[in-house]
Amino acid sequence: MALFAALGLTASPGWTASGERPVSLVAFGDSLTAGYRLPGTAAFPAVLERVLRDKGRAVTVANAGVSGDTSTGGLDRLDWSVPDGTDGVILELGANDMLRGTDPAVTRKALDTIIARLKARNIPVMLAGMKASSNLGPDYVARFDAIYPDLARTHGLILYPFFLDGIAGDKAYNLDDRLHPNVKGVETIVAGILPSVETFLDRLQAVSR
Repeated sequence: MALFAALGLTASPGWTASGERPVSLVAFGDSLTAGYRLPGTAAFPAVLERVLRDKGRAVTVANAGVSGDTSTGGLDRLDWSVPDGTDGVILELGANDMLRGTDPAVTRKALDTIIARLKARNIPVMLAGMKASSNLGPDYVARFDAIYPDLARTHGLILYPFFLDGIAGDKAYNLDDRLHPNVKGVETIVAGILPSVETFLDRLQAVSR
């Protein structure tokens, strides 16, 4: 539990009333996962867990989001951020790479290595994609936007193409910086990604049988 405390991770009790062990997910990402300027209960992992449980899914979703993290920063902390016993990881990184204009080849290599290292630990991955801002130019946009579908195809991953789908740049769904989702924005993200997460959970449970 010390690891979770150090990261500010949250997890629900280990077993359901029926004696079923919940599927243990880790949401591994940046401020979009961490819940920048939001209460912990309003962050993406907590809202996703609550919605899944309301649908009868026995699942915990730990918050391994670190504000400001890049894909290479995530790679550096991967081994101690995703504990042994994790059943699956929702990988959401790359937004800060894009905002800093990082060479997409660097981002691609870091994400590819994260996925490969998790697979080597027998921890399946679901990939949450990001899209580049158009002001970075068409060449950058094409190279960056190709990262996520390419990695999903290469590794056979479930892909949610754009984590901020439906809220990007909309003041109704974002904080005053227009970059980070507000409470309503997180709820919208969860509603959008939910079918993909449920497919991921079904795949995890099929493998475990």
